[in-house]
Amino acid sequence: MARTSSTAAPSSAEPGRMRQMWDVFKMTRKYDKQALPLMIGGFVLPIVIGVVLALVLSNGIISRVLWIVAGVLGGVLLATVILGRRAEGAAYSQISGQPGAVGAVLRSSLKRGWRGSEMPVAVNSKTRDAIYRAVGRGGVVLISEGPKSRTGRMLDEERRKVARTVPNVTVTTINVGPDPDSVPLRKVAGTLTKIKPTLTKTEVQAVDNRLSSLQAPLPIPKGVDPNRVRAPRQPR
Repeated sequence: MARTSSTAAPSSAEPGRMRQMWDVFKMTRKYDKQALPLMIGGFVLPIVIGVVLALVLSNGIISRVLWIVAGVLGGVLLATVILGRRAEGAAYSQISGQPGAVGAVLRSSLKRGWRGSEMPVAVNSKTRDAIYRAVGRGGVVLISEGPKSRTGRMLDEERRKVARTVPNVTVTTINVGPDPDSVPLRKVAGTLTKIKPTLTKTEVQAVDNRLSSLQAPLPIPKGVDPNRVRAPRQPR
């Protein structure tokens, strides 16, 4: 009985994985019309290269078959990678510009060594603009969500609060909004990792604990549910 259950487990897990990939594909195709042509091109190109190499470099049937099989496998891999990248972009496009989008990214997409929360540290109740905070090796980063013309004052106030609380820690500010020089939502996590490290891991924890202990809880702006909107994992 134990042997039967162990062999049935992989077969029951496989449909779930395929269903997940299919759901990701449908979502991506709905919001990204270029995804399917790119996937087809990514699948066909390695096969064409494999066939050409098989005809040019191989004399035997077995070696030619191996080249073609390698091309097919390469096509499947490349199409899967393209699907993952386009799916991530489609997911970000759905929430971009909505209140709470930055919080969703901080909750699900931060790289190792960074700490952030979907809860903003400052909110304008009328415009629903918000300020979010992340702490990592690069110090404290304040992220404004909304037009700079409306978030500038909130950002300056929050920066002064951080400076009073942890005066020797570097504070960096970035903006996610409609302004031309704003950071795109999908590049927020990558932008944080590019900041020059100034803190050790122990200092990061101490700074985060210090700031969190002084922060009064604020409601997340309505518009995005960070628990439901996440950048999809690349299918394996």
